[in-house]
Amino acid sequence: MERLLGKSLSELQSVAASVGLPKFAGKQLAEWLYVRRVKTFDEMTNISLKGREALRARYEIGRHEPIAQAESVDGTRKYLFEVEIGGNKQYIETVYLPEEDRATLCVSTQAGCKMGCRFCMTGTLGFHGQLSAGEILNQLFEADCLALSDKRLAITNVVLMGEGEPMDNIDEVLRALEVMTSDYGCGWSPKRITVSTVGVIDGLRRFLNESECHLAISLHNPFAAERAAIMPAEKVWPMKEVMSLLREYDWSHQRRVSFEYICWHGANDTIRHAKELLRLLHGLDCRVNLIRFHAGVDKEFATSDERQMEWLRDYLSEHGVTTTIRKSRGEDILAACGMLVNSLRV
Repeated sequence: MERLLGKSLSELQSVAASVGLPKFAGKQLAEWLYVRRVKTFDEMTNISLKGREALRARYEIGRHEPIAQAESVDGTRKYLFEVEIGGNKQYIETVYLPEEDRATLCVSTQAGCKMGCRFCMTGTLGFHGQLSAGEILNQLFEADCLALSDKRLAITNVVLMGEGEPMDNIDEVLRALEVMTSDYGCGWSPKRITVSTVGVIDGLRRFLNESECHLAISLHNPFAAERAAIMPAEKVWPMKEVMSLLREYDWSHQRRVSFEYICWHGANDTIRHAKELLRLLHGLDCRVNLIRFHAGVDKEFATSDERQMEWLRDYLSEHGVTTTIRKSRGEDILAACGMLVNSLRV
């Protein structure tokens, strides 16, 4: 049965017409779905009973609660959702990250991932399919509902950094972003949303032209050969081409581009790498986020120690590139960066 969650206003107007409702009922449907976030047709009280019955006969809302969850000692929560792709059940994970005055949700855009980064546990899942805009939005709505019911902070920010490569599912990602930022939808500022990529150029170009959300580039090594050894994407979409594309856009205002940089001892945290980072990023208004590596069961890579990460942060910052060290969260429940492997599934 076709889902309503994820449809645009014009699509909801077509849905209304398909069941004999007036065109303005499309706006009513959008408000029920995206503002009031109802889970049943019975809650749509300003739509006639006959109209609700006609909708129910042909459509479903598309809201589904997580089937499992876990909580870290640091307050991070991870949720497991079941999705259906091509008639088969698949699983995805979503991470809720509360802080003092904000709560960020890390959302998945694909089931598994096909990028094959050697250091990422999620890549070991393989690729199992694209999520629809509704399945992307469902993660946000359900996690927010759970946070409020538990008297936790409502979600203030979203990062599309969970399972999958967002730019490899750009059609559905843009549809979800439209709902999140439009007046008929959630009405969020695009500055509350960050979308990550390893550098899938065709999707990235569309994202830059069709969205105002922040961008995060998974870099991890400034040298092409070294990056290609750990990130196969470098061979298809070289970082030099990604950088050329980024330089076509103005990053000096509110929209932000950042570079994610997992630190490995002796492999990418040296003065040689620091100098090459400065050369690569020269003249681009950006920031770098240093990330501690979470090894899981794979001991091929060793994380940089805290002192070396602080040195790299200070060196880059002193040479004009704003650099921070991202706080590690949720490692004990496999919820930290690169650790989503659907471990909650039984």
